[in-house]
Amino acid sequence: MPSAPAQAAFQQAFALHQQRHLAEAVPLYDQAIALDAQHAEAFHLRGMALFELGQFSTAAQSFQAAITLVPAYAAALNGLGLALAQLGDQKAAFDCYSAAIAADGRIASPYINRSLLLRNWGRLEEALQSLNIAITLQPNNANAHSNRGAALSELKQPAAAIASYETALQLNPNYPFIAGTRIFCKTIICDWTNLDRELASLLVAIDHGQPVSPPWHLIGYADSLAMQRKAAEMWVAAKHPEDLALGPVQRYAGHARVRIGYYSADFHNHATAYLMAELFELHDRDKFEITAFSFGPATGDDMQKRIAGACDHFIEVRDKSEREIAALSREMEIDIAIDLKGFSADNRIGIFAHRAAPIQVSYLGYPCTMGAPYIDYLIADNVIVPEAARPFYTEKVLTLPHSYQVNDRQRKISERAFSRAELGLPENGAVFCCFNSNFKILPAMFDIWMRILKAVDGSVLWLLEDNATAAVNLRKEAERRGVDAARLVLAPRMPPEEHLARQRVADLFLDTLPCNAHTTASDALWVGLPVLTSPGESFTSRVAASLLAAMDLPELIAATLADYEALAIALARDPARLKTIKDKLVHNRATSPLFDTVSYTRAIEALFMQMV
Repeated sequence: MPSAPAQAAFQQAFALHQQRHLAEAVPLYDQAIALDAQHAEAFHLRGMALFELGQFSTAAQSFQAAITLVPAYAAALNGLGLALAQLGDQKAAFDCYSAAIAADGRIASPYINRSLLLRNWGRLEEALQSLNIAITLQPNNANAHSNRGAALSELKQPAAAIASYETALQLNPNYPFIAGTRIFCKTIICDWTNLDRELASLLVAIDHGQPVSPPWHLIGYADSLAMQRKAAEMWVAAKHPEDLALGPVQRYAGHARVRIGYYSADFHNHATAYLMAELFELHDRDKFEITAFSFGPATGDDMQKRIAGACDHFIEVRDKSEREIAALSREMEIDIAIDLKGFSADNRIGIFAHRAAPIQVSYLGYPCTMGAPYIDYLIADNVIVPEAARPFYTEKVLTLPHSYQVNDRQRKISERAFSRAELGLPENGAVFCCFNSNFKILPAMFDIWMRILKAVDGSVLWLLEDNATAAVNLRKEAERRGVDAARLVLAPRMPPEEHLARQRVADLFLDTLPCNAHTTASDALWVGLPVLTSPGESFTSRVAASLLAAMDLPELIAATLADYEALAIALARDPARLKTIKDKLVHNRATSPLFDTVSYTRAIEALFMQMV
């Protein structure tokens, strides 16, 4: 038993700890330990207080001291795992969680914490099993249900994920960020039940400063720059604040070439790589030294080999912590660190929170402000981010002379000549299409599409079959709007070359709002398929307009959604007019800035020189 004076100091510390006076609690824990060096609980709770203060290294030492005194101290082993995970040693953290479970398998926390690492490593089924055990032990743990929702979402089970998120919200209505995630899962399967009401409530909550949605989900259904910035800033403050552990970084002098670092999980057969591959090949090696930091899978596919061969250095960093990657970048004296992920899937934003380079840039992968004080620049264009929109971006916006989007002129189109019949399409009649991910299809847009089908006899709408549940729901929604479900044709996924080739049988690509076609729009234009759009306020809602402006096709940019609807109907009813636009598109493809990758590369390099 601890001595009476030691226990008195411990009780005072614990009371302050419970009242969240952490900085005041630590000296009293120190006093209890000084009075009784065998006080394992004081070491453990001191570690927890230090951990919550962000002093992870000192916290780890305190947890280790508790474990030295009591080797099977499950709570201290769990705490040590948390501290080691923050310090970047995920393997050691995993071992600690496993040891905590071995010491006392009745505690839910180590199972939850272990699941996070398993998810990071792509071991999703194991993560789900760990969370199921945690929920069995502690059914009312909202954190366990929320993390189970995330694991199910990553396992492509959005309906099951929704159920887990709803349970978490029932247990804790103020659980941060998952209300928006739940809505996003609903949009993936096109479940629009009460969607308008739920979105309105979500936006009110964000406007009131409540952390209810991750920013990347919000951009799919909220065309509001103010809301997007608020959501991003709340996310960064809560999840990825600036970390000065590595100290400040100064601009480097004496480099013969500007050292550019590109950071991504997508240096393989991925939409971002399809756009960027030729840019890597065309960089001026007399002026720039190019390093790709890859934290995605080592696929060894043709695209990964192509990008690796085009860079001066291709470095696999998936097993390194974000702090270690930032430290490596500093060691290599990277002048400009370019984040190609933002908050999109598999991002490692913590690299930039640690300051990987003196200049840090958001480019291509995330179409919104990051709301992060450590991202200095955003590369855009004047259509994407007009002057009036710039106050809603925390970054300094640098504009390219034409579209912000780079394209690869070497994208292959299969020589296979598809017939409409083999694709399930009618031989006659207008074929409208949209190959955007299903989550981008919202009720208001679908209403317009159904009115277009009603107005154009014999027409069909050709959509990507993202998932079976969405397909069922979309057909139901068509019937609900008085349109035969057979007029919706769902296209299964195909290899990229064949997917490009099959688009040639379509007549007109109908864009979505507020989240436009991005790579899918440039794909359509590349094969000669006109894209009809109507720009909104936000970055995501203006991408197709940017591409069309660069193609000199302003006639496909409708000022309003009413104009968009009317133009789609008019073009479908006037095949000669539509053919004139197609012919212009095919002609412009060879000469327009959108597919002039050489000029694009020189323009973005000029921005890099402007930055340094």
